[in-house]
Amino acid sequence: MKSLIKAVAIAAVLAVPAVSFAQSNEPGVTRAQVRNELIQLEKAGYNPATANDATYPADIQAAEHRVQEQNAQAVAQQPAADTGYGAATGGTSQAGAPARLDRANTVNFGH
Repeated sequence: MKSLIKAVAIAAVLAVPAVSFAQSNEPGVTRAQVRNELIQLEKAGYNPATANDATYPADIQAAEHRVQEQNAQAVAQQPAADTGYGAATGGTSQAGAPARLDRANTVNFGH
């Protein structure tokens, strides 16, 4: 019985590192995306230099709201062809003739 408990304990100890180092396959936010978001917020009126501002949460939330409105307006103004929706375009494909097998030039000819 003691050997069973020891075996279970050893298996658990060996399994923990495998689970704890699992990584997500989802890509994170890139530096370029963060920089573009900050530029959009600054254009919407947010100033990150005022870090001791008493109205910090309200200021950034208002700027984020303005950015969301601007992005929604930009999407609404796009032509329908740019949205990616709609019927699929007809496509064609052409396959060549089947390859001829010339048995006289194969490696195993005559064997």
